[in-house]
Amino acid sequence: MNLADMLTFADIVHLNRIAVYYDCDCKPNSKHELIQGILTKLGSSSFFETQVKELRLSEVRFLNALLFDDRPYFSMEELVAIAKQSVEEDESPGERPRDIVTRLRSSGWLFNGSTHNTRYLFQIPLDMKERFRRVMVHDFQSGMTRVSEPSSYRDEGHLLAEDLRLFLQYMGQHEVPLNPEGAWYRRNQQQLMEHLHIAEPLLGKGGWRFGYGSSFKFYPDRMALLYDYARHSKYIEEKGDQVVLTTKGEAHQEHTIEQEMIQLFRFWLRLYKGAVPNLLSLVYWIGECARPWTSSESLFVHIGPLIRPFYYDTPRSVFDQRIIRMMLHLGMLRQGDHSTGPSVQMTAWGLKLAGECRIGRNDSGIRLH
Repeated sequence: MNLADMLTFADIVHLNRIAVYYDCDCKPNSKHELIQGILTKLGSSSFFETQVKELRLSEVRFLNALLFDDRPYFSMEELVAIAKQSVEEDESPGERPRDIVTRLRSSGWLFNGSTHNTRYLFQIPLDMKERFRRVMVHDFQSGMTRVSEPSSYRDEGHLLAEDLRLFLQYMGQHEVPLNPEGAWYRRNQQQLMEHLHIAEPLLGKGGWRFGYGSSFKFYPDRMALLYDYARHSKYIEEKGDQVVLTTKGEAHQEHTIEQEMIQLFRFWLRLYKGAVPNLLSLVYWIGECARPWTSSESLFVHIGPLIRPFYYDTPRSVFDQRIIRMMLHLGMLRQGDHSTGPSVQMTAWGLKLAGECRIGRNDSGIRLH
């Protein structure tokens, strides 16, 4: 439902809270006047844009999470959990997650359901979500630093899916033992790297690696994604002290390269969402902002505040290594260098995937049509 519909179903106490919040000049006992006054205020594009720009960072993070969540209703517990992920203690000392929910209810962003089964659940008006998205896109885009096309740039295209085939081909031609920790020996890792289009340096000793898949602690980022995907897809199987190619892995050539890339993209979103809960939205915003060649620094300055640190990963390292670098591996963007620093541009393939992030998700990943 849109805002006008939700206001009609709201009780007069809630309407008065919203009217007071926006300083509407209405009779407090007239539901009709309250609805008209609120709609008049929020119907003004300039007023709405001002309200969005005056939101606290915690509120922006909260609304951003709801914008990319396709659940039609939320319980109070679910809203508080989302708000908890949005609060940064050093930015809003003493702020409780429930305070965010209360403020956004009072400002007309959240409403109770209109039926007996949904009266204790909450929803956000569809038109408010769309208007919030438009304001955010405009604000982000206006802050981007555009640069000329670099003389050379890196574009990996669909090499990730092609390297998956080479990885499985290697598995079919070699016996691959596992060390006592359950990982490949370094000599096998190095042999594989020499077999792939995109090689990565092997991991050194020391340092904590967790949160981005079960293989992340053993292998470089790109190889870890390929390995976890191959195991998840049942292309390979770990048996005792070795890893073997399955019958399904032998027949994987039935998939087209493009189909495999879509599945790899979906898998990446699922694999990384524990560490980066709002990854779907970050991919979408980057897609909207980096259509022409764009300074990576300006992207981080404006999108970085939406990124939360994850243990050893700062927002900057999450942005550079977990998002931008992996989008490069997924063929979603090109990366170049200027005298002012790194730059990126979305590919046509990347724009297709990033654009679909807004359509909605289900348990198997985003819906790609």
